[in-house]
Amino acid sequence: MLVEATYKELKDRQDLTWIDVRSESEFTESSIPGAINIPLFNNEERAQIGTVYKQVNPVQARWLGLGIASRKLPEIVKQIADEAADRVAAIYCWRGGMRSRSVVTVLELMGIRAVRLTGGYRGYRQYVTERLATMAPTDIPPLIVIHGMTGVGKTTLLRRLADLGEPVLDLERLARHRGSVFGGIGLKPANQRQFDAVLLETLEVVRGRPYLMMEAESKRIGHATMPDFLYEAKRTALHVELAAPLTVRVQRTLEQYALADGEALHQAVERAIAFIQNRFSPDLRKRVAEWMKMRAYAPMIAALLEEYYDPRYQHAQGEYGRPEVVVDATDLDRAAAYLCEQVWQSGRPS
Repeated sequence: MLVEATYKELKDRQDLTWIDVRSESEFTESSIPGAINIPLFNNEERAQIGTVYKQVNPVQARWLGLGIASRKLPEIVKQIADEAADRVAAIYCWRGGMRSRSVVTVLELMGIRAVRLTGGYRGYRQYVTERLATMAPTDIPPLIVIHGMTGVGKTTLLRRLADLGEPVLDLERLARHRGSVFGGIGLKPANQRQFDAVLLETLEVVRGRPYLMMEAESKRIGHATMPDFLYEAKRTALHVELAAPLTVRVQRTLEQYALADGEALHQAVERAIAFIQNRFSPDLRKRVAEWMKMRAYAPMIAALLEEYYDPRYQHAQGEYGRPEVVVDATDLDRAAAYLCEQVWQSGRPS
């Protein structure tokens, strides 16, 4: 008997290994966090079957799929058995259709425990979007929002706090983007589906904690948009301001954006500068152009921080008012220790 269940019915089970039998490109586009891709059809095979489906008829497409799958199923079943080991293989495709059904049927014939995700990835995506759309600020722990000018070390501090066991929502990590026009350098930004999946997963993990720390991000981070309830929760948060000297901020910015390939870095910086240079003063635009020719990044970063990013940051901070706590972030280890020990013993300043 084919065992089926919705994602809502399966999400809290700890005995599952998620197996995505869609093609490589479908898996790369978006998947259930932690899933393993063992495709029934690769990209080329899926395209071939789709062409026959559209240009000939569905029956011929199914026969073609059967012929391709029959040759591959023994190896696919072995791979799934190896990955699942003593756990239950949770199998899904795009809509919970023939790909997942055929794989689960063979797994059961071979005595391998398996369950098929009803509705497939599309059903999972529907669950995620509906869950995020109906959440309220009160559904997450009270927020502690970390502010600070560009380069002060907000993201690095968050990750050190996470290493210390503090509940952290690292939106830049989830979005795979640093949040500015330079934010995608050296990264592959997440799309909205990828971001939503890992966001909901993270919020489930921190549910019930006394507070949750996050950076003061704008609503849009790279290619992803923060859900409304999270943006609203920032307004009633405890706000912490980090401060550090300009020299420290310049050095941290240089380190954050460093790439092994110097030419790739230069081209990425050029593209980012071109996107915002119309907002510079004529004098700043001229100096930036000269620094770019010389690849003199340190003085350019210092000027951009003081003359472009800092004024924009100060303007944006107007909506929050004065922060409740100001922390010297020159030494991030000391700042992390101070925050853990002094600032939020009970989720509020001591």
